[in-house]
Amino acid sequence: MQKLKFWKMSGAGNDFVLLTGARGAAGLRRLARRLCAPRTGVGADGLLLVNRAAAGAVSVRYFNSDGSEAFCGNGSRCAAWWAWLKNLADREMTLETRAGRLPAFIAGRESVRMRMPDVKKVSLRHKGKYPAGLREVHFLDTGVPHAVAPVKGLAGLDVARLGRLLRFNPAFGRAGANADFVELKGGSAHIRTYERGVEGETLACGTGITAAAVALALAGRVKPPVKLLARSGEKFRVDLKPAGAGASEIFIQGPARLVFEGEFPC
Repeated sequence: MQKLKFWKMSGAGNDFVLLTGARGAAGLRRLARRLCAPRTGVGADGLLLVNRAAAGAVSVRYFNSDGSEAFCGNGSRCAAWWAWLKNLADREMTLETRAGRLPAFIAGRESVRMRMPDVKKVSLRHKGKYPAGLREVHFLDTGVPHAVAPVKGLAGLDVARLGRLLRFNPAFGRAGANADFVELKGGSAHIRTYERGVEGETLACGTGITAAAVALALAGRVKPPVKLLARSGEKFRVDLKPAGAGASEIFIQGPARLVFEGEFPC
């Protein structure tokens, strides 16, 4: 029986199965569904394929647990940490991602700082019909679309129900959006995210954390750099510069860890 070598990574509880080597998209979609399955596979939010690219860059492809390909902020930072551990890259590197070429820097032990895509426009108080209790929702794209909803009582919020309703809300088009619920407390933005492709709440979401920081800054609720606390209890920092109706020079810094490595029968 052949065995597939993998590494299990975690970006603040947002977890991934990481593979390396040459693989086609169809095979990766099947592997994502199989390996990410919580009971019959390794269990993860998504699958990463990481390889050395030309000119010292690192190639990163990400597939959600349902097999759909996307850009992932936490996954990309985990890929950077793994690439540095395995001597595929220096402390300063460039990641080739679905959202473009993004510089990343090993900021410390299990800590990665990475540039995020510029946000061209934030639709503050985006028009739409939303569930009761959501007074305003902001809409923006940080590599994937996000709906950011400021709330009160975040800890007791029914994220599974409200997240599903926002994720498929017609206000965000046919593709829908990830749903982020944020509450400002003690100088930090606490955040919980319902992710597309996973179709459930994850313990952290890099693009969602970035979306919340950008939306809150442009709405005048916080000033950069923005401190954020994920559902896992892990801390993030997002630097950004407002640019017209959007933002540029966006950097996210947060944890990235190698949990274990193993082999999976295939």
